[in-house]
Order: sequence, then structure tokens, then C-alpha cells
Amino acid sequence: MESEETLQAATSRIEARLLTWMLIVSAVVILASLGVSHLRFAAGFACGAALSILGAVWLEEAVAAALRGVADRSAKLATKELVFKVIVRYPLLLGALYLFYRTHWLPAWAVLAGLFVPLAGGVVECLYQLGGILFPSKPQRGL
Repeated sequence: MESEETLQAATSRIEARLLTWMLIVSAVVILASLGVSHLRFAAGFACGAALSILGAVWLEEAVAAALRGVADRSAKLATKELVFKVIVRYPLLLGALYLFYRTHWLPAWAVLAGLFVPLAGGVVECLYQLGGILFPSKPQRGL
């Protein structure tokens, strides 16, 4: 049981860090584009990043509910709200991209770049964990 609790604690820390990395990557790109006076790119990227982070949070909720259902057969698998979020996720992303592509309010390529923020957050988290493996801050016991 202790190892399962340790695994759950580590997983929750990783999930929290992943959201933090996504927000940091978004902020860095937005501030950098504002720094070089690309206001429309910054707005488009912010819109795409917000939609993709929202979709990633919804997906995380759905996966957590599915895993709870597998672990505990008596647990309710999903609520109507969660099912709605999963169904609406991709049409919302594609609809926003199509809207900006057709109307030219914001650059569609900037919105599309913002949709890759969860991927960038995942890459940064992988690099963070790889750095922890290659350069441990605490000496390993028993070695």
C-alpha cells in the first residue's frame, strides 16, 4: 500500500508541474512576442494556448474518472458534464481555429501554435525528470 500511495503522490506532483510548465511556456512565448511588438501573434497564441490548456485539463479529468472506475467498480465512471467536455473538446479547438482562419481577426498560425502548448509542457516536464535522473540532488541510499 505504501508504494501505491507514493506513486499517487508522485503522479499528482507531476500533473501539477505539467500545468505549471504549460502556463510558463505560454507566458514566455506571449511576453517574447509582445517584446518584439507582435501583438496579433501574442493574442492568437494566447487564445490557442488557453483553449489547449482547457482541453488538457478536461482530458485529465476524463482519464482520472476512467481510472477511478477501473480501480473501484462501485465508483461512478463519468458525469454528464464530463462526457460533454470530452465530446466538445475537439470541435471547440477546431471551431476556434476555423473561426480565426476565416475571419482573420487573429493569425490562424498563431492560434495553431498555441494549440501545441500541452506538447511543449510535456517536453519540458520530460526534460525536468531527465535532469533529476542525470543530476540527482540527493545521494542515493544503498548504492
